Amino acid sequence: MIYLDSAATSLLKPACVRQAVIAAMSTAASPGRGSHPAAERAAEICYDCRETLARLFNVKNPENIVFTTNATHGLNIAINTQIKAGRRVLISGWEHNAVTRPLHALGAETLVADTPLFDTEAFLDCFARKLKQADSAVLCHVSNVFGCVLPLEECAALCRESGKPLTIDASQSAGALDIDFEALGADFIAMPGHKGLMGPQGTGVLICKNSAEPLMYGGTGSNSRSSEMPDFLPDRLEAGTHNVPGIAGLAASAAFLLKLGLPEVRRREAALMETFCCELQGADGVTLFRGEPQAAVLSMLPHGADVNLVGEKLGKAGIAVRAGLHCAPLAHSTAGTLVTGTVRFSFSSLLSPAEAAKAARITKAVVSSCV
Repeated sequence: MIYLDSAATSLLKPACVRQAVIAAMSTAASPGRGSHPAAERAAEICYDCRETLARLFNVKNPENIVFTTNATHGLNIAINTQIKAGRRVLISGWEHNAVTRPLHALGAETLVADTPLFDTEAFLDCFARKLKQADSAVLCHVSNVFGCVLPLEECAALCRESGKPLTIDASQSAGALDIDFEALGADFIAMPGHKGLMGPQGTGVLICKNSAEPLMYGGTGSNSRSSEMPDFLPDRLEAGTHNVPGIAGLAASAAFLLKLGLPEVRRREAALMETFCCELQGADGVTLFRGEPQAAVLSMLPHGADVNLVGEKLGKAGIAVRAGLHCAPLAHSTAGTLVTGTVRFSFSSLLSPAEAAKAARITKAVVSSCV
């Protein structure tokens, strides 16, 4: 199988991730739940992961890095902390349901910066105008459907200047694009461990500027006499037993990325997508959504063919992709593909150029058989 669905989950992972998970399962218990070696080893693993992530994202205090189960979990904590019913929240036209559904559930009023794909100037202008009417902003860094990179630094600066809180969804950028938490000044940045960070499923990270309101209440291994959750991070947001094997794998993958360097990750991913697109040139009846700046996420619209049928046939031919609306109907509505959906290809830096070229040739054949 040639795996081109890393925007959903990074099935391709460094060998060190698997090794770290297995080692933790046989040596580590739960942090803060004892003074024996297995508990102490778990505490070491968790702190090592926080420190490594702090270096990767320029976070001064590793204790402001909170472990979550995924990006959705982190986004829900951030949104429920900052936003109340009736408040006006500015979002982009490319947001995932992990943002739009919590906002809907809270009864927030959303203002949408829904400008054309890859038009950075128009987006910034729209964001600046609508931010004046908003109480806060929630913004994805990269669209999970089209890979368009939003002008995060500029938008963060606008939020800082206006004193409006900002939550960032880094689901498609963490592990590939530079994210400087201290420079951005965002209140929260949420990310999954299992996508660009190449950690295990069931891991996620929420970087917090200040404290937050917990979604879950329970044991933390600290302040056990109190009926209240601790008032300090990370304990306030980490009720219950940690996923220590997952955190060990995430620490290993974050260290791998630090050593490789994010510019090299980005270079590899861009080269793979370019190889794929060049090989796909000449394919009849397809639209590729390409532009600048774009991360390693590419959507294709086959003309006259059902995207789900194309995705199914690609899967049977050994090419793993995702077809449909990708849990982001707002993004498809903004791009004009809500009725059809798209076929999405997303590239891992661990893929080979030969695999990318072969996948494009098979895609050509599959599309031809469907139209």
